[in-house]
This record gives sequence, structure tokens and C-alpha cells, in this order.
Amino acid sequence: MKLNSPLLEAENHYPVLIVGGGIVGAGIFRDLSLHGVPSLLVEKKDFSSQTSQSSSKMLHGGIRYLENLDFALVFEALHEKNLWLKLAPHLCYEQPFYMPVYKDALRPLWMVKCGLFLYDFLSSFQNSPHQTNNTAKTLKDIKHLRETGLTGSGVYYDAIVDDAKLTLEVIYDGLTHKASQALNHVALESVEIEGKLYKCHLKDGLTGDMRMITTDNLVFATGPFTDQLMNKLDIVKWAPKLLPSKGSHLWLSKEALPIKHPVVLTPKDGRVIFVIPRNGRVLVGTTEVQPEENFFDIDSSPLETDYLIHNINEYFPSAQVKKEDILSTFAGIRPLVKADSGDKGKTAREHKLFQPRSNLYLMLGGKYTTFRTMASDVAREICSKARIPYSSNKTKQPLKRPSAVLPFDPTTFTIENVQKAMENELVRTFEDLLIRRLGIPSLDHWDHELSFEEFFKEIEPELTNHFGINPLLK
Repeated sequence: MKLNSPLLEAENHYPVLIVGGGIVGAGIFRDLSLHGVPSLLVEKKDFSSQTSQSSSKMLHGGIRYLENLDFALVFEALHEKNLWLKLAPHLCYEQPFYMPVYKDALRPLWMVKCGLFLYDFLSSFQNSPHQTNNTAKTLKDIKHLRETGLTGSGVYYDAIVDDAKLTLEVIYDGLTHKASQALNHVALESVEIEGKLYKCHLKDGLTGDMRMITTDNLVFATGPFTDQLMNKLDIVKWAPKLLPSKGSHLWLSKEALPIKHPVVLTPKDGRVIFVIPRNGRVLVGTTEVQPEENFFDIDSSPLETDYLIHNINEYFPSAQVKKEDILSTFAGIRPLVKADSGDKGKTAREHKLFQPRSNLYLMLGGKYTTFRTMASDVAREICSKARIPYSSNKTKQPLKRPSAVLPFDPTTFTIENVQKAMENELVRTFEDLLIRRLGIPSLDHWDHELSFEEFFKEIEPELTNHFGINPLLK
């Protein structure tokens, strides 16, 4: 049974067409919709299926950027983090992060303490206040941590977030404007310029349906894919702007590393590795390597996995974490904007808005936490040209439509709520449902009282009707 493409139900013309359904595209879509500007958002894969679901699952100020003196960025990110703790408490929560310090560390404990005070200061003291712990207190709080050479730890506060869910709920909020529409699995194939109008040829990747839609304003929020896409479309002369960097993560079982608090590791290579317990599992990441040419649907390489496991065992030697303890892995590409220096570790995460034509916008760089302010830069420009009064306060309102299955509330994982997610949350493939609506990246993450097969057998007819095939038979 062939299902109809939602692309065929779209309007012929939209004032704004946004390409890229990650967190930045979602933020622009919501901002414009809240200002009454009808927009179409298109994403080649599922919403939030690439970079925006591949973060370290934090809303944070970026404590490592203090060393680069990026105070404005840290200030902005900390205030955004604390704003989202208020706006979406069902998707994020504050946690203490422990930073163990050793005698041979690049940053001694007194320096860490100064940095943590500055971090709190830049938050306008909205963060829960930092602390410093002695060796005994640190070892009591963090099980399996290496004792040799430990001088203590600094403790500061950032937020844990479900990155994919936040992106999705931002899109749902934008859909409250009835004239706006969001399409996943729809790619921009080509663009023709006709005066000030863009004729955009779109293709549904699941059904093969094609459609031409016109727009007055074309916005690219395509992150690390921007250089490749702009070269393909060839609508303006475009020089590469990005210095892409791959970051990989591991999910470990809680039995492999039974820690209660997030820990920040600072290996001697200058990287920062986060170890974050969440929902009965432990997230470890990230790396910083040169990506392959294909940026879509990437995963951790064996070399990166070995690097992360090695550093875990350096800091938690008695845990003896093994590859067999890995539940799943994932990776994404950071859309770093080129700087004068080629050092990716030193490249700042400020965003930049490029406007090669008066009605063509490309948002690059930035970090997940600051997506709302990035979106505001684009929405403000478009509203100004349309003579629509702009107020950033509109995006400081709570999200109106929570997900059916919430990431930190296992009581919402019911058959009824899974059915609601299928019906109301733009689900077009079984993978969309499992990974981003239910938060199950692999079967090793399944921990419901019913087995995977038993659970989905209950709604097998609904699955078949929704997807056009029975996904349980694949």
C-alpha cells in the first residue's frame, strides 16, 4: 500500500521556506510562526535525525570556552540554558557536574575554582552555586574514580536535555500557526531564481513524489551540510565557510560504570570528555576528528570508540569498562565556522548569518544551546522587511504541545501514548518512532516490562496501517 506524501498537500507558495529540520531550522520556524509569518520547513531525513540528535545531551554555557576568552558566548549560552530550564522542565533538568583535578593536570584546583566562579558570574548567578571538594569527598561522590594523584574536584551546574525531543517540540510549537507546515523526509533538489522569487523543487524521499513550491525568502539552516548543498544548488557564488568536525559518543550500561553524577574528564590531549548518567545508562563523549565525505547517518569509528574506552579506564580503572558494555554508539558533525587558525579545538562556537542575496539567508556555526538567539537573528530580518513588529519575548513562552512519551518520565511510555505519538508527531518511518519519539536507539536500550515484540504486537494493525507495511516483519 502506497501512502500519500504530505508534500502533495502543501501550499503552492509560502512567504518563507526553511531548509533544515535540526534545532536551528526548528527555532527559525517557531519564531516566524509566532510572529504570524507562514513558513514551510523541510528536512531531507527525519527532524533532528542528524547533528541535533548527536550532541552530548546538554544545555550548557561551554565551560571550555572560558580559556579562549569567549565570554560573550558563554554569557549568552548560560542565560539560554537557564531560560530553557524554565520553559521546558519536562525536557531538561539541572545537574551537578564534577571536574576531578589531579596533580599533573593542565589546570590546578585553584584555577578550576576561579573558572567556576567566573562561570557562575557569567550566568548572572542564575546557576546553582559551584563548589570545590577535597579528595575524600570527591571519591565518596564518584565511584571507581582514580585515587592516585587526585587533589579534589570542582563542581558546577549545567543541564541535561533530550536534544531530539526539544527540537521536535519546538517544531510542534511552530505548527500552532495553521498556515505553517513542516515536512520531514523531503529534500530540496534544485532552485530556480525568477526575479525575487525562488522556485524550489522538492522531493519526498519515501514516496518519490516531486513538487515545485515558490517562496519569497529562502533560509538555509543546514548546519554541516551547508557547503555541500550550496555547491550542488549553485544559486550563488559560494566559497566554503565550514571547518567540519566529527564528534562521537557511546552509551554504556549502568552496571559497567555505576556513577550518580556527571563527570568532566580533561585528558592531556586538551579534549573534554563528558560522562553523564541518564535514564539508567551512561553517556560518554565526545571526540574531535576529521569526518568522512558523507555526513549523513554517520556513526562512531573503531578508533574513536577505542579512544573513549581508553580514557574511561584511565579515569575509572577499577570499573574496567569493555566494548561489550557498549549499548549503542552515535556521531554527528559540528558545523564550525572557519577561523583564522585551523585548530578545531580552539574554534569558537559563535554563529554567523550570511546573506548573499537580499532574501537568501544562511545560518552557520553556533551551538545547540543558543539556537533561540540564532533563530532570532533570521526571524528579525524577515519580519523587518515585511514590516512586522518583532519581539524576541514571543519565543520566551513555554512550549505548548508536549510529546506523548516524555524522556525522563517512564510512566508516559504506554501503548496508548505510543499510538498518540504516531498520530500527532509527524512520524513517517518506524525508525522515526523508535529513535526520536520513543528514545530507543537500539534494542539494548529497551527496558519496558513487556518485551519489544510483546509491546508492539499489541498495536501491530495500527503500525501496518500507519506505515503501509508491517515494520515488525522487516
